[in-house]
Amino acid sequence: MLTSTQLATMLSLQDAMNKKVNPDWLNAGYAYLRAAMIESVEGIEHHGWKWWKAQQKDLPQLQMELVDIWHFALSDILIKFSGDVDLSAKTIAQALTSDGQNLTFDGQNYKFTEQHIVDNLELMAGLCAAKRFDVPLFICIVEQAEMSSDELFRQYVGKNVLNFFRQDHGYKSGTYVKIWQGKEDNEHLVDVLNGLDISQQNYSDKVYQGLKARYPEAE
Repeated sequence: MLTSTQLATMLSLQDAMNKKVNPDWLNAGYAYLRAAMIESVEGIEHHGWKWWKAQQKDLPQLQMELVDIWHFALSDILIKFSGDVDLSAKTIAQALTSDGQNLTFDGQNYKFTEQHIVDNLELMAGLCAAKRFDVPLFICIVEQAEMSSDELFRQYVGKNVLNFFRQDHGYKSGTYVKIWQGKEDNEHLVDVLNGLDISQQNYSDKVYQGLKARYPEAE
């Protein structure tokens, strides 16, 4: 289960990234759950669902879609609580300890712990289209995609910090270098993450420092 420290870290990072896009993001009216709906459908595509053709499940891509969904879900939750990180974290923590295994949508009850992951992704897409997000359902899907809570945290922080790093090093202006010593920045991120313990204090700062130590700064 995600810890209170992990939740606070992710919410703070999400708020900071959103402010980088728009300092007034809380009042901008961005359709975060629409974005989560689209990512849910893309997750179905990565898993495969077509009975009329052979398909190969792409688990890493599916996991990546779930990390993206979590970015949008955290944003939506922060908006509901006017940007209050502590209250948002407490609300998510309460949802995680509620032992919820059922939800009602459009008059029908769903026991999502007994459903196939594709059915759960479809259910999540429907909820998001109706401007709703269910944390226990999402975590159930994460587990069905063979991710632990710690792995969700690790991948979330990694992607968020890399986005920050890119912006800080000229991504918007076009001066950012994406390939260093023959590796893409995503590959360097994996190396940095593999060398860190997620229980370390200031974990996200250490990820950033690890990237910076590898990046070829301009002469």
